Formats: sequence, C-alpha cells, structure tokens
Amino acid sequence: MNKRHGMFGYRTRWPGWAGDHGAGCLSRRALSCLWLLALSICVIIAGCASNLATGEKHLNLISQSQEIAMGLQADSQVVASLGLYPNSALQRYVQELGAKLAQTSERPNLPWTFRVIDDPVVNAFALPGGFIYVTRGLMTYVENEAQLSGVIGHEIGHVTAQHAVHRMSTQKLTQLGVMAGMMIKPELQRFGQFVNTGLGLLYLKFSRDDESQADHLGLRYMVRAGNDPRQMVPVFDMLNRVSQASGGRRLPEWLETHPSPENRIERIQKELDTLKIDPSRLSVNQNSYLSRIDGVVFGQNPREGFFRDNHFYQPELEFEFEFPSGWQTVNQKEVVAAASSNQDAVLQITLAQGTSSKEAAKQFFGQPGLQSERLETANLNGLPAVSAQFSAQTEQGVLRGKAAFVEYKGHTYQLLGYTTEQLWAKYQNIIVGSIGSFRRLTDPKILQVQPMHLKIVTVRQPSTLGQLAKQEGSPVQLETLAIINQTEVNASFKVGDRVKMVIGEKFGEK
Repeated sequence: MNKRHGMFGYRTRWPGWAGDHGAGCLSRRALSCLWLLALSICVIIAGCASNLATGEKHLNLISQSQEIAMGLQADSQVVASLGLYPNSALQRYVQELGAKLAQTSERPNLPWTFRVIDDPVVNAFALPGGFIYVTRGLMTYVENEAQLSGVIGHEIGHVTAQHAVHRMSTQKLTQLGVMAGMMIKPELQRFGQFVNTGLGLLYLKFSRDDESQADHLGLRYMVRAGNDPRQMVPVFDMLNRVSQASGGRRLPEWLETHPSPENRIERIQKELDTLKIDPSRLSVNQNSYLSRIDGVVFGQNPREGFFRDNHFYQPELEFEFEFPSGWQTVNQKEVVAAASSNQDAVLQITLAQGTSSKEAAKQFFGQPGLQSERLETANLNGLPAVSAQFSAQTEQGVLRGKAAFVEYKGHTYQLLGYTTEQLWAKYQNIIVGSIGSFRRLTDPKILQVQPMHLKIVTVRQPSTLGQLAKQEGSPVQLETLAIINQTEVNASFKVGDRVKMVIGEKFGEK
C-alpha cells in the first residue's frame, strides 16, 4: 500500500493529426487535452506551498476550511462507530494534554480535538483538521504521561505536516489525469469508475517517509511541551512485544496503520542523541498518569456484547444470536455483523427505524428498487416479528436476501442477511437459519458479566510480578502483565513501586 506512483497512473498516446485541417493542425479533442494539461500545470503551481512544520513544498488543493470540515464530518462517524470512553475526567485530561502539545506546533489555531475511543486495541490515529484519537487500549499499555505525549505528538505531526491533505490532493490530481485519459482515448471511459475506486486504496496509508516525519515532529512537540522524548523508545519496544505475544500473526493496531521500518527504534535513538536537552528539566509524570488510568476497563468489555466462537451474547440488551460457523465477525457500537469466508455474503444486526416491527418493515421493504415476497407476521422465538425475503437492484447487480424486524424490550431490531442473486441458493438456508436464532438471553451468569479493569497496586513489601499477580488474582497471563508494565515476567519490585494489575474475570473473549 506504500508503493510510489507517478503523478498520472499511466501514459497515453496523443491522437493523430487531423487530416481535414492540414498538417500541423491538432484535432479538437487534442486541443481540449492540451488545454486540460495546461490547466493542470497551473493548478500544480498555484497549489504548491511550503509547509510550516516541514519546510517542504507540496501540492495542496484543499483549503484549511475544507480540511476542518472533512475532519468534523469524519469525527462524527468515528464517534458513532467506535464510541467514546465514558469517563469525563479521562477525556478532559487527554484534551488538555493534547491541546498543550498542539499549541507548540506550527498550526496552533486549528480546532484541535483529542478524544479517548472506547476500544481495547492498541491504537491512535488522526483526521485532517486537528482531530486526534487514542484508544483506552493504548492508554492501558503506555506507562506514563511522556509516552502518551509522544504518541499524541506523532499524530499531531501528521496533521501539521498535512500528510492526509497531500495524499488527497494527489488523488484529486490523479483523478484529473484519469479524466484527461478518458478524453484522449474514449475507450478508457468504461474503466473510469474502477480507476477512481482504486485511488482510495492506493493512498489509504501514510508512507514510511510520512511516518518518519511524524516521529520527528512528535519528538519536537514533546520537547517544546517539556516532556522527556526518550520515553518514545520504550513505546515502540512495547508495540513490538504486543506483536510477538500474538505469535507475530497480528500487529498492534498502531503498527498496522503506521507502517514502520525495522530500524525505527534505532533511528529515533540516533535523533535523541543529537538533541541538546537537559533530562532533569523534562517531565515523565508516571505516578500521576497511573492514578488517572486506575480503574480503566481492560480488554474487551463484555457488557457491550461478546462472541464465543460465532455465538453472540449481548448482556446489556439481553439477547443472543448465532452467526454461521466460520464467518468473520465484528461487534461495533451500531452494528454486529459477520461476513462469509469468501466475503460474498453478509449478516448483520442493527437497530431499525420505526416504532414497531410493522412500521420498520414497511420502511425497509418500501425502498425504491427493492422487491419483497409476502410479508410474514409471526413470533420469532416468542418475540413479535415481521420478515420477508427480497431482491434489490444495485449498481453491482441484483442482491437476494432476507430481512426480519423484531420487537424486544423497547427496541426494534433489524436482522438482515444477503448475497448475490447467483449465490442465494448456496446461502439461503444459512442466512434464514441464523436470522431465526435471535432470542432472549436468560443465562444469569452471562447477564451479570462484568469487564476486567486495571488496578494500580502500591507494593507493600518486596515482591515479584508473579507474586503480585497471585495476590490480586489476576485473570490474564503473566506475559500480558509484563508487557503493560513494560518489564519482564521475572521482574521484582521494591516497596513503594506502583504496578499495573488486571482484576476481574476474563470472560467471553474469542
């Protein structure tokens, strides 16, 4: 995904000279193409400007107001999809910490917004316009305020360097090149939609150069804000350990979305060696940070639903559902869904529109381009429901599926499964069977399940990590405790040390 591409995705041959106008005369189509090329050159010249953070000149076809507007729109989608961690004190702390760092940057007047996402993965990301997110998962793994500042500073660096804006500007220009290609060779028009769709994938992730630049800027902002930049080295070491603990099968989310070279730690260390800083004047703030994350939910929160194999339980809303065996599942704030192993069939549960199953069904099956069979009004495992099979015409072809609308405990749920018309015979029984599995959750143990939490323990007598884990009855592996404390499994602690422990029952995780 980080391959370099030319300004235009391909070369095209200019059309021949128009014989009717004599030698040396271009056809109208060729003249149009030359005009478009000239306009493109003007756009490039006008759109290139020096970036205050990096000093580099980049193509920028997006104004600051447009950048902020895009960030605002995407922010609402992120919050709706992933959700904010429901701790106002922690949200306020991260906002204040991020704002302090952002004020040292070259773009202090952006509407900087910093949020804690209610997600257990170790991740942080930025949107254009100054919208920065860290997950509660990341916050449980970093050890002090300086480390969190380094992660946030890195994300601020992506915004000040305008990496996303530059990628989108390049995409706009590439699209301009696609349009020029269509004018030059009309037979390319049928590929236009495919090319434009692919552009979003080509520029989905930041390049390694972008990541290195964000690392550099993050260190800059840390130092300006008075945080010890040396704390970034153990952060990357921790991320590598998270990857190794999973057998190398899955990187921490921050490394998935932030591709880095193998020598990243070494490069940061070399840059630190060149900084003229007095470590005694820089802050780490470990104790105060640990106090702030004491009690934070650790790992998956089963109150929001969890899977055992492909059986989904929702203790807060008191229902359960059986997804097909072997399908890939996901649980988000607004949807629980699964896709077949071949990614050619989908099942999902969402809250439906309308105040009843009949009204929700009427709205769904009344959509333009959708044709349904006779609606069936009957109880689904004792719950009022309306359902029908349907077909829908889309740009990609005809879809076939089934939708059911179920009333339960003051909500109306939409149960939806579909595939292509050609594959409906293959998946029909699987989808219909899963939709029929929606029922009340009655198991008292599952209904009462609670999440695990961090507990900050102050050592009362010299102890090993293993002894503390046994004392607290920690449900997670000793290796996990070592990683979140950025130490080793055989580590020893002296009186007065503060150590992260995980307490509660490990329940229901896949």
